[in-house]
Amino acid sequence: MSGIREEIRTSFKQGDALTRLILVNLAVFVVFLLLRIIGFLFQIQLADIFTQWTALPSNLGTLATRPWTLFTYMFLHEGFLHILFNMLWLYFGGRLFMEYMGGRRLLSTYILGGLAGGILYIIAYNLFPSFSEAVVISNNRGASAGVMAIVIGVATYAPRYPVKIFFTLNAQLWMIAAAALLMDLIYLGDGNNAGGHIAHLGGALFGYLSVSQLKNGKDWTEGFSKFMDNIANWFKPKPKMKTVYTNTSKKANYREKQVHNQQRMDEILDKISRSGYESLSKEEKDYLFKIGKD
Repeated sequence: MSGIREEIRTSFKQGDALTRLILVNLAVFVVFLLLRIIGFLFQIQLADIFTQWTALPSNLGTLATRPWTLFTYMFLHEGFLHILFNMLWLYFGGRLFMEYMGGRRLLSTYILGGLAGGILYIIAYNLFPSFSEAVVISNNRGASAGVMAIVIGVATYAPRYPVKIFFTLNAQLWMIAAAALLMDLIYLGDGNNAGGHIAHLGGALFGYLSVSQLKNGKDWTEGFSKFMDNIANWFKPKPKMKTVYTNTSKKANYREKQVHNQQRMDEILDKISRSGYESLSKEEKDYLFKIGKD
């Protein structure tokens, strides 16, 4: 047991942003399952209490007493199929997202997309008459809004990326994204899990807008990414003080290299937009993968 725990801890420390996101979601799900089992054995509603304080309420009065749920709800799942499909979507979309835009933007897009979805859910439930009764008791949970932000975001960045459906059918990434949006619109109309579908659409909207702005040179996630970096730095051990001699020529070379990398990346992305991912040479694919990991 200790060996498994150590492997998980190592994976979290050494893994990329996607691995950490998946592990956090799984950890919260395991905690929920344990609380449900213990609650069943001792006849205590532990899982319900946990959900009450981590799921996102639509009622504004309740939300005022637990504002942190705007963040915690996007890591909470109650059913196995719920977390299974969300994590599969996250893995599929997250790998592509990091290949093009890196892990730092992945984390920010997940959280900000989740916030956008949660806010749209709250607005809709307090605005539209069809939710006037449900708003008192309704709550939202799940990673779907953040995942949709990632999937729609990468589809906006590389819409013609080739995708195999059921290992046989050829499609492009924009088709998968469009199908996901269409499903949310269809199921929103029948009233089943309306809050969830509204949150999905909010996350999707953020993913589309933020990546569209990124392609125009404006990074909506940069400020939040710096904020997250500062939080992470609080928990890192402080390095010993040492004398550093600055070499201005190295700085100039670094800036020149950054400009070259950006120009090279733009050329490759233009080629993908015109002719699809398969038109890239092996050298271009390797370069794209290397930049994505950085």
